[in-house]
Amino acid sequence: MLLSELSVNELCEGLASKKFSAAEVADDLIKKIEEHRNLGGVVAFDLDNYRRQAEASDGRRKNNISARLDGVPLILKDNIDTQDFPTTGGTGALTGKIPSKDAPVVVALKKEGAIIAGKAVMHELAFGITSNNPVTGPVRNPYDPSKIPGGSSGGTATAVSSRQFPAGLGTDTGGSVRIPSALCGIFGFRPTVGRYPGEGVIPISKTRDTVGPMARNIKDIAFLDALMAGKSAPDVTLLDLKSIKIGMPRTRFWENLETEVEGLGRDLLKSLEEEGVTIVDADFPDIWELNDNTGFPVALFEVMRELPLYLERAGYGISLEELIDGIGSPDVKGLITSQQGDEAMPEAAYTAAMEQHRPKMQKMYADYFAEHGLDAIIFPTTPLTTRPIGQDETVELNGNQEPTFPIFIRNTDLGSNIGAPGISLPVGLGNGLPVGMAIDGLPGEDERLLSLSATIEKILEPLPAP
Repeated sequence: MLLSELSVNELCEGLASKKFSAAEVADDLIKKIEEHRNLGGVVAFDLDNYRRQAEASDGRRKNNISARLDGVPLILKDNIDTQDFPTTGGTGALTGKIPSKDAPVVVALKKEGAIIAGKAVMHELAFGITSNNPVTGPVRNPYDPSKIPGGSSGGTATAVSSRQFPAGLGTDTGGSVRIPSALCGIFGFRPTVGRYPGEGVIPISKTRDTVGPMARNIKDIAFLDALMAGKSAPDVTLLDLKSIKIGMPRTRFWENLETEVEGLGRDLLKSLEEEGVTIVDADFPDIWELNDNTGFPVALFEVMRELPLYLERAGYGISLEELIDGIGSPDVKGLITSQQGDEAMPEAAYTAAMEQHRPKMQKMYADYFAEHGLDAIIFPTTPLTTRPIGQDETVELNGNQEPTFPIFIRNTDLGSNIGAPGISLPVGLGNGLPVGMAIDGLPGEDERLLSLSATIEKILEPLPAP
């Protein structure tokens, strides 16, 4: 039995029944990590410490004092605080900096016996979608190592997809869990903002950031979600698809798609309709101008205030200026530096976004759901499949050069700005590369969205392992 192929829940069941030990799981996964070092997804890993923790877990289980996740290894994006490893945000100035305490989401998982076995490479300071990080080295897509895994949680996606870990955590501000999940062929969940405690994470935006679980099935996503949300168990049930209505807004979401992405997306829509789902072909009203006036004004204004606070609370003795000096990615350094001078986001633009544009957009989104009686909306997670490493400025799509960052976040951005839950589902391979479809729900309706996702998963063909 290849223990590295097992899911979180399968590992929990096997460990509980003593079908295998945590030490045996560790041995199998260590082999996978060594086998896939070339992918560059894991930035911190202590083999001996992992083995010691696995043996300690086996000891607890022998004495009948184990918890639900006891012995299950997880990987964390390198902007989530844990005392097990440094938390660097993928940037030079924070190299070797170990936080004084675990982030609350990590505390919740450790309480249930999870082993934090590694940290994952990320796009530097989470400001990008390629995970082509010059400080740590680029992360590679397990389906084609010459291509990007997506970002900014690219290392977590690669590690989970390539079976180095059964699951892990990323963070999502504008699509950073869902985009790499789509490009690497796994499931990635962005919860409603505030569903989990947000402390202990290197920030971009306090009103947009959220931790999100990444795994190879919905059951694992729901399990980790419940633990981090402080719930005793997942509240996820299979739904009657004949009672489900899903919106299909065409503008932006379904425009200018790579042929393979559109084909697999429409195949899913056809399958859903055959199962009795009602697909409502209806556009949003004029929501996009509001969205465009919200995204960057909020993120760029908040990051310049949240980053110094994080550095101060962490007690690292690093100033914001020193942090910026150590940034290795030209795109990230240019963006952050621009916010120190005359080009900085004006407070008036931020205030307008928070007090006018975002509330109008949230109401418009809720009204759209209510008017059509929708359970969710559906769209391709990204308009295109993965692209070669190094194409950080532009990528080709349908014969045109498109700006890399805007084209990859185009479809995930709206839900991020609204604070809505969203999940990316792997729906197939286009020319050998994974394609993801996303469903977004109403803020606060996380369990409903997870239930719908679990139901849709039943009609999807599992992707072959990379």
